[in-house]
Amino acid sequence: MRSFAVATALVLALSACGDDDDDDAADTTTEQTDAPDTSESMTGETTEDTSGEAGSGTIVDVAAATPDLSTLVTAVQTAGLTETLSGEGPFTVFAPTNEAFAAIPADKLDAILADTELLTQILTYHVVSGEYPASAVADLPDVATGAAVPTVEGQDVTIVAGADGVRVNEANVVQPDVEASNGVVHVIDAVLLPPGVTL
Repeated sequence: MRSFAVATALVLALSACGDDDDDDAADTTTEQTDAPDTSESMTGETTEDTSGEAGSGTIVDVAAATPDLSTLVTAVQTAGLTETLSGEGPFTVFAPTNEAFAAIPADKLDAILADTELLTQILTYHVVSGEYPASAVADLPDVATGAAVPTVEGQDVTIVAGADGVRVNEANVVQPDVEASNGVVHVIDAVLLPPGVTL
């Protein structure tokens, strides 16, 4: 009987220790979970930690996450270029805004979207193989008067950089250097048309 009492006491003691350990672990977990996900910026302001977001998606992901590029995303999907522009790259894409597409008469835009071959030609004219951030564009030969840069479509776009900003053909770059994991996007205010294509 004495042995049974001793054994029972030992079991109860061990159970109590186990409960204390569990409580400590739960307390530790709670403390870690409740810690705010913030970081202090160099200016001393506390901001949310967004590390890993910028440039973490492909060009298609970046465009899809930008409301003002929704028409471009639809066009890319229609042309079947999603996989290409999600590839390794790197690519530089001159991305027309929704307003740029809206400047094309509706019947002509519908006709372009219905013609996959023409749509692909126009879209690939907005893509350059290689990564050209704004700093690299500024170093292009003859960029002050007009640097010819070959596109994936096969024909050149003319890039001019100066005090008034950067222009691609007749389009202005309104938001440069939107980084992606497979290149860079420069948002422009007009749709680029390859030489020989008219609307």
